[in-house]
Amino acid sequence: MNKLILKTLVGSRAHGLSNPDSDYDYRGVFVAPTREILRLNVSLKDVRWIEGNDDDTVYEIGKFLFLATKCNPTILEVFTAPIEEATDEGIALRKQFSRVWNPKGVKNAFIGYGLNQRKKFLERKDSRPNKYATAYLRTLVQAYYLLTFNTLIVDMSETEEFETLKKFKSGDYEVGEVIQKSYDWQKKVEQAFEMNPDKKTDIAQIEAFLLKIRKRNW
Repeated sequence: MNKLILKTLVGSRAHGLSNPDSDYDYRGVFVAPTREILRLNVSLKDVRWIEGNDDDTVYEIGKFLFLATKCNPTILEVFTAPIEEATDEGIALRKQFSRVWNPKGVKNAFIGYGLNQRKKFLERKDSRPNKYATAYLRTLVQAYYLLTFNTLIVDMSETEEFETLKKFKSGDYEVGEVIQKSYDWQKKVEQAFEMNPDKKTDIAQIEAFLLKIRKRNW
C-alpha cells in the first residue's frame, strides 16, 4: 500500500495571491512499497492527480527526487511550501533541498517555465491571461531569490514584487508591462547565476537517502 509522507499547500493560496474563489492546490509525495517496485514486469504509477474541489497531485518519491534534481520549479516548491501533512520521512525529505538543486538547472528550468507561461499569457490560454502573467513573473522572482539567497520563497509577500504580482493577478496591466517586467527579472536571474555558478546537485547523497527510504518501506 502506498504511503503518503508529505502534503503541501501550493498555488495562489500559498503564494499569497488568492481571492475568495481561489482553489486549494496541494502537491505531495508518497512512497510505493519496495517489494512492488522490484516485482517482475512492474508498471508503477508514479504520479497521481485528483481534481475536484481541490487540485491534489502526488508523486512517488523516486520520480519526485528525479524531477527535483532537474530543478523543476513546481517540484522544488514542495520543499519549502506550507506543510499540510508530514511524516518523519516527509520532514527528512524536505531537509534534502540544499542537495537537490544546482544554479545552472535553476536558471534553465525556471526561465524555461517562465517562457512557457508567457506563451500561454499571449495566447490567452483558457481565457485566463492574468493567471499566466502572474506565473511568468513569479517564477523568475523565485529563481532570483533562490540563486541569490539559497532559499526558495513561496509566499510572495516576502518579495519586492508582491504589489506588482497582485496587479497582474487582478488584470491591472498592459501586455507590454508584463513582458518588460518579466524580461528585466530574467536578466536578473541570469546575472545571479553568474555570481553563483558552481554549486552541484549531490546525486550520491540523494541516492543514499532514497535507498534508506526504500529499505524502510519494504
